[in-house]
Parts: sequence; structure tokens; C-alpha cells
Amino acid sequence: MKLPGWLLRHTVTIEPYEGDGAYGPVWGEPAAARALVAETVKHVRDTTGDIVVSTAQVYAGPDLVCPVGSRVILPDGRITRALTVAHHTAPGLPAPESTEVYCE
Repeated sequence: MKLPGWLLRHTVTIEPYEGDGAYGPVWGEPAAARALVAETVKHVRDTTGDIVVSTAQVYAGPDLVCPVGSRVILPDGRITRALTVAHHTAPGLPAPESTEVYCE
């Protein structure tokens, strides 16, 4: 079961992080995605284990492609970066599958 569409009230644009090139970070083609955005301040651990501050959380369907480091353009136009990405699944249970992205 996917996250219900009626909960996804916002549209975000994701530019997936593809690695570093000769001139710095490389991002893929931008793709719009329906999501629910919560702009709250939270402390989270990044991929290195450091505690960092997240100022926006994006909740989307399980098929969202957003590797850590991706650029995320929020509904208000603010450009941020994905700090952590969590895929929530529950095979066989009546719980919705989703992707949760914590942004700078």
C-alpha cells in the first residue's frame, strides 16, 4: 500500500545527486514529485554520523528517487539538499509505504 495521494499536497522538484565531477557535484535531470512538506527544525544524523540540523522534511511515495546529496526545490522555491533518505516499507501489513527525506 502506498502513501495516500490525498496526503501529498505539495510539489517538490528533485535533482538527483549523481556524484562528483571535475568541477564539483553533478546532478541529474530535475523531476517533479508530489509530496507532503513539513518545515520544522529537527536534529538528524547524516551519512557520516554527525548530528546536523534539518529544516524541512519531505514525505513522498515509495518510488521517489532522491539519493543523499540531491538538490530539493521546495514549494516556496527554496533550494536545499537531502541530508538523509529513509524508505519505509511494510510488506504484507496494512501500513503505507513511503520515502522520507530530511533536508538542510
